[in-house]
Amino acid sequence: MTTAMTCTRLTIFTVAGIFLQILGLSFFVFGFFPVKPTLSGVSGSESYRDPFCDSSPISNESDLHHPEKLKLLYQELSGISSKYDRLILMVIDGLPAEFVLGKDGKPPWKVWKESMPYTQSLLANGDAIGYHAKAAPPTVTMPRLKAMVSGAIGGFLDVAFNFNTQALLDDNLLGQFFRIGWKMVMLGDETWLKLFPGLFMRHDGVSSFFVKDTVQVDRNVSRHLPDELNSDDWNLLILHYLGLDHVGHTGGRNSPLMPAKLKEMDDIVRTMHLRAMMDRSHDQGQTLLIIVSDHGMTENGNHGGSSYEETDSLMLFIGLNSNISDYASATNNVAFQVDLAPTLALLFGVPIPKNNVGVLVPGTLSSLRDFEQLRALELNSWQLLRLMQAQIQSSSFPGFSCNCFLDGTCEGIDLDISECSGDKEKQLICLFRNAAVLHGIWKSKKSTESSSAMEDFSRALDAYNTFLKTASEWLASKTTEKPVLLLGLGVSAMLISCFICATVFLSLFKEVYHEPKDQVCSLSYLLNLEEMFIFALLLILVISMGSSSMVEEEHYIWHFMVSTFYLLLLFKTAKSFNFSEGMNILRDFKFGSIFSLLISGRLLRGWHQGGVNWTYLPDISKWLQQVGSGYVKWIQLISNFLVIVLGLYTLFRTGLNRKSVRILAFGFSACGFLILLHAGRYQDEMSTDFGATVTVKVIYYLLSISAIGASLVLPWSALNKDKSFLAEVGDCLYSIGSAYILCWCLLQLLLQQPINSGPILLLFLQILAILCLSSNDLQVNEWVEIAALYYMGMAGHFALGNSNTLATIDVAGAFIGISSHSTILSGILMFMITYASPMLFLLSLVMYIGAKLRNHSHSTISTHPETSLGQILKLKLGFPCLVPLCINSILLTAYTVVLLLMRNHLFVWSVFSPKYLYVCATTLCTYIGVCIVAATVTYTFSVTTFLRSNRTRHNNS
Repeated sequence: MTTAMTCTRLTIFTVAGIFLQILGLSFFVFGFFPVKPTLSGVSGSESYRDPFCDSSPISNESDLHHPEKLKLLYQELSGISSKYDRLILMVIDGLPAEFVLGKDGKPPWKVWKESMPYTQSLLANGDAIGYHAKAAPPTVTMPRLKAMVSGAIGGFLDVAFNFNTQALLDDNLLGQFFRIGWKMVMLGDETWLKLFPGLFMRHDGVSSFFVKDTVQVDRNVSRHLPDELNSDDWNLLILHYLGLDHVGHTGGRNSPLMPAKLKEMDDIVRTMHLRAMMDRSHDQGQTLLIIVSDHGMTENGNHGGSSYEETDSLMLFIGLNSNISDYASATNNVAFQVDLAPTLALLFGVPIPKNNVGVLVPGTLSSLRDFEQLRALELNSWQLLRLMQAQIQSSSFPGFSCNCFLDGTCEGIDLDISECSGDKEKQLICLFRNAAVLHGIWKSKKSTESSSAMEDFSRALDAYNTFLKTASEWLASKTTEKPVLLLGLGVSAMLISCFICATVFLSLFKEVYHEPKDQVCSLSYLLNLEEMFIFALLLILVISMGSSSMVEEEHYIWHFMVSTFYLLLLFKTAKSFNFSEGMNILRDFKFGSIFSLLISGRLLRGWHQGGVNWTYLPDISKWLQQVGSGYVKWIQLISNFLVIVLGLYTLFRTGLNRKSVRILAFGFSACGFLILLHAGRYQDEMSTDFGATVTVKVIYYLLSISAIGASLVLPWSALNKDKSFLAEVGDCLYSIGSAYILCWCLLQLLLQQPINSGPILLLFLQILAILCLSSNDLQVNEWVEIAALYYMGMAGHFALGNSNTLATIDVAGAFIGISSHSTILSGILMFMITYASPMLFLLSLVMYIGAKLRNHSHSTISTHPETSLGQILKLKLGFPCLVPLCINSILLTAYTVVLLLMRNHLFVWSVFSPKYLYVCATTLCTYIGVCIVAATVTYTFSVTTFLRSNRTRHNNS
């Protein structure tokens, strides 16, 4: 690359770099996020035997085709009497345990407690026992349901599959119940139907993704309840209510709809308790009612991350006869969500699912006899030990043999109780040995009622609980060994891609600024203040990636550095003027633009208190919501109006007052009016409205036609014989860029939360200000201006309330205008909402290129007719494409290396992995934005060249 690089070579190298980056990213993602290790098959009669015995099923189990016979076999082998005949599992989606049980030993807030009087009376009277059931991230519905019924913690990428649920093939409770002949009914979230197709004899599923619907989605469940409670043909009734989660998404924890929704849920609990459990007029057997939630919610009503508010799910048992003596004992209990699976398996006499990592919920077996309690703990320990055997070498179990602890024949094993030390695996084996030995000692004395027998029982109970707790934590955190080859290939490909992009950039830099490459790479050249700043920000970002706290609070870096850049512009502008000259319009205009950047930047910084740790601090959005929705409506109205006015001004600014531009202006004006209509009439409605859906679809169509039409039609109607070639292209690109920006801003005003209409206007003003500065000789290199636009886009990303946790993703807006659920359409809308600001600033590059061409239309390029189209494209399109790609490539590669180094960090799944998903999504956003810019500019240059050549031939003829 010592000679000037042609446009074709530059394109080939850039595309090759992007391809390598995609390939490397794919290798790394599939290598770093593997599926958790699972044991194949389902648990059977072998689960009731010592794991060191023959693991094959009992010989006659395969002959027991009749479910009732299999059920009797399991009951006989388990040695635990089943007290319950039926189970009602009520899932209240998104209900934080704090709403029912309080927090830190304190009762729930008054409004929550008074909204659920019947449930609170059950807790106060000892008829119910509640648990803060900690859910594992990601806190979204599908993986949490899997965890409850299988006891297994899924892989981190389950968050991606939450929107396209597939059948659960792993061993699970519902499959075990089905094998013993249970009849099951499901009403509510259709996720259950996708996870367990064909298992329910009756069902009525509702979509979980229309989050505006908070009423009908629950009525569809409750309308079947009277008939089902009178029926005696089912063993398991699942009710999955979605309305409370939808209330959270639309209005947050403190939504005015929340108390009414809690009261509705409380009435349903009352109905089920009185009809299914207290009413003995129907011989339906003993019923156990369990109320659970899949996850909690943040103050804003979102979920997906790992904060306490999101992982604090509810597990409430009604009808256990646990002999609870006081309210505190009924509410101040802690468990894990996965603990539900082994608890229900042992209560209802089926094998524990094979891949379960949960333990028996403490207090749920207190009504059992002593030997049944120890037998339940023993079965749970055996099941976890089988999972451990799959991950620990068999040599770690020397002397262990079938029933050796019961018979006292374990060779080479010290049967004395000892303190367990050493590495984790040795500790686990030691803890199991202690529990098994103490259990054997109790069995030998259980015929006596002496105090020593009671003491041995307590010791065995404590030993089992210690082993189960330690083993569960170890298994929950255990993952498969990372495939080194895939990770190595992935990182290598991304490093090579980063090197290619940087080399191409330096080659173009050398050609544009006529600097030798060796001087460009030397430290002496980097003394330019603005260029030093760009590289300093990259360095700071890379260094901060290794800190979990800085990853959580990354927005501070972007806001601080972008504000610093504005101050640098102010400093540079002040130096370039002589203030003794008196009034200077250009000077005042520049200073006004810079101050508008500083003011808008400060407002954006204060609009949302982002991040993770300090979201409770006051900010502009919280203040506006507190003073009343009327102020938010006014801001929304003013923002819509100003965006339309400023957008139309920029559209007409080039003087292309042709018919096509006027049609575009009419289309955008109509869209703006419809958006205001939608905001005024439909935005506050919490249910799906036909009129709202039609209005939004019309807006989608108008915006799509306007944006695509502008890019395709304007180049054909912009021919002006009085202007130079570059000026003509510049005018056309400036108008197309204006159309892109206006279209994107209007779309965001429709999709974003109403509180974000102000930031959308401020981001639009920032783009106009920076483009005005650039058009009036900012005295900064072109690549620095483009890098600054990229940085401003990332700062705006956090200013809109986004963070590096999945909980800030706006799910509600992803279903605006969609009449039937579509994973693809909802995913696209969610991506648009989340990356509104980065994409806006990438699209502004079209307008930026047009402004540069208009100002430099009399440059040396335009005075040389022999200059090829490829050469012009390379010089005018090279930096706008390469700078975003290079910055993103550096950050992606650096964070990939950081994630690899942090693979054993305590917060690898809760902090670093969600951030990596955002980095990958930012990469996709950069690719899309650069492709749109490249395609638009190339098409416009090609059409204008074609029209000019035709006109030249026509004149010559």
